[in-house]
Amino acid sequence: MKKAYCILMLLAMMPFLNACQTKKERTTESNDTDVTIENPYLGQKTPGLIPERFAPGMIVTGGWEYGGAFTPDQKEFYFIREVGEADEDKKMEFIVFQYKNNKWHESVISPRVGQPFISPDGKIMHLGRRYKERTGAGEWSEIKKLDSSFQKIEIMRLTTSSKGMYVFDEVGMPDGDGVIRYSRLINGKHEEPKAFGKEINTGKMNAHPFIAPDESYLIWDGERDSGYGDSDIYISFKQKDGSWGEAINLGDKINTDAWEAAASVTPDGKYLFFNRNMGSDKYENVDVFWVDAQIIETFRPK
Repeated sequence: MKKAYCILMLLAMMPFLNACQTKKERTTESNDTDVTIENPYLGQKTPGLIPERFAPGMIVTGGWEYGGAFTPDQKEFYFIREVGEADEDKKMEFIVFQYKNNKWHESVISPRVGQPFISPDGKIMHLGRRYKERTGAGEWSEIKKLDSSFQKIEIMRLTTSSKGMYVFDEVGMPDGDGVIRYSRLINGKHEEPKAFGKEINTGKMNAHPFIAPDESYLIWDGERDSGYGDSDIYISFKQKDGSWGEAINLGDKINTDAWEAAASVTPDGKYLFFNRNMGSDKYENVDVFWVDAQIIETFRPK
């Protein structure tokens, strides 16, 4: 539990430096990425029902990479990477791959500013308690803050449905009690945040939720006695009466005795992305994995 708490605090407490938008850009010229947008996943061969590392050498390296958010047109992919060799030199960068002129271009946007999630309509980039909006020119606005109801909660990751409902976590206290909450959009305004019930908020380290665009299921990670070891990824399906079903562990293809967390589904609904600790309990090597989203259907109650 202690090591999971450490990684949660690391993800949440990095300095929120909104640096200038000058980008260090390089063009990826390899055959794997010189592709048409008909194959939009950075030119990678797509996986089946066994998870694979995403874009080795481009996204996944021997170091720390985290997150992974595509825009709905799938021409942009955002994630966070740790750079630097010595511990005192390490820092986290906010990175984007953009598809322009039939090539994928990698740019460093800024130091880390939060865990990115793109709204289903592509108009908002959520960054925990903060966000950016798409401008008319297709760029992102300066960082803005959510209203005061959300500022008092130490949010790590906030995701949204097509109806505008927010679903988000809170940094767990030292005892590991992370709480996942929601806030519906009612008459153009978000209601006061409410905690999900025991189906979701049971066990320790509940964090990093993803709400399906149609709100039919919720994915998150946490520690439970019935799990495989460290943090596992769970899913709950919405019932016909609007309640949430019991948490279902996504099984030994997704979960191991290592830390698995921060899952989400691509905007086209085809692939599930998540993160796995491949290093020691210092989390020096965290990789981004992906798998065919049909794996979700194998757990949906009949």
